[in-house]
Amino acid sequence: MDALTTLITDSDVARWRHDTPGCVSCTHLNNAGASLVPASVHAEVVGHLELETRLGGYEAAALAAPAVARTYASIAALVGARASEIAVVSSATAAFAQALSSVALRAGDAIVTTTADYISNQLMFLSLAQRHGVTVLRAEDEAAGGVDLDSLRALVRRHAPKLVSLTWVPTNSGLVQPAAAVGAICAEAGVPFLLDACQAVGQLPVDVTQLQCDFLAATARKFLRGPRGVGFLYVSERMLARGAHPLLVDMRGAAWTAANAYDLFDGARRFEQWELPYALVLGMGEAARYAVTAGVDRTAARAHALADTLRTALAATPGVRVLDHGAQLGAIVSLELPGHDAGDIMHALRARGIHTTAQSIGDAVIDLTRKGATSTLRVSPHYFNTVDELEAFRAALVDVVSSPVRAS
Repeated sequence: MDALTTLITDSDVARWRHDTPGCVSCTHLNNAGASLVPASVHAEVVGHLELETRLGGYEAAALAAPAVARTYASIAALVGARASEIAVVSSATAAFAQALSSVALRAGDAIVTTTADYISNQLMFLSLAQRHGVTVLRAEDEAAGGVDLDSLRALVRRHAPKLVSLTWVPTNSGLVQPAAAVGAICAEAGVPFLLDACQAVGQLPVDVTQLQCDFLAATARKFLRGPRGVGFLYVSERMLARGAHPLLVDMRGAAWTAANAYDLFDGARRFEQWELPYALVLGMGEAARYAVTAGVDRTAARAHALADTLRTALAATPGVRVLDHGAQLGAIVSLELPGHDAGDIMHALRARGIHTTAQSIGDAVIDLTRKGATSTLRVSPHYFNTVDELEAFRAALVDVVSSPVRAS
């Protein structure tokens, strides 16, 4: 942690914790699930709900139109895009599905992905394979962990896929995939690149130009520290210029111009649906502004340093097996507790005011089978957490693991 002292001061951390009321009541190490929101995000959400209570939903939305427009600009600034390239959706999964549905896929067409792509994405691919005969190809992994770029490049050259998909930060481990390198391969081959950044936005600096992605799907509730139930999709200008739009476009995205005709609206809003949770949209905009003000470069370095500190401590802890491996690791620490179900451990820790989450083999069949684990405990610190909290977590974990009755 000494390397961070010139980047982040004690007063920075104190301010972030002061801005985060939840820090008073718990030790929150489940930021990869849903982070604690800053007070300013809470104020935006509650303020608009109060406006809806007084005026009605349509009237409140009309008054909030400038603030909603600011949300698009704030998200665009966070990821290095234009506001016209941002669509607001209900979740990262919804964003991913909208993007996927915009690609015309027929029997025999190929999608190239990896062994570590998110469960919902894998299920969508398998559904397309079963219903429409789409071929799903998974690139091999490097021995050290993470996708083998040579394997992915070879699949792209050999099969000319209609789409390449990558989960930048898998949900079940600390791995950070080489997203920009994958983007470069796709750009060279002229293949659309769909990037799941659900666990990356707010945890890592994001620049869609540098990533060379055509779509980027994200949520507000994780490391971005926004409210649940809202997310966004970035759609590149080049895809919009090609007329890309979701299979089931609605009146938010197109005008019904004749009995059997429609015209698409400009911009990424064509990937939205008409009904939006405006209170949550405003909260997501404030979360984006808060992240930019805090400085994602700095906060990412701190979150990753905290995770590295925790991995080192846990690796030396009897009864704990750290499962993370890869050339680059992020702010998710995954571990197995042999002889214990991770769900039991999660609940025992939660009773002590320490928040983590548990995952089963069904959340990542390929990766966890390869690692020989049936359940994992996921611990995900963020920049407002402290070393003292990590030490308290480790001590509680040791106590819980050594007390089977309380862990059941």
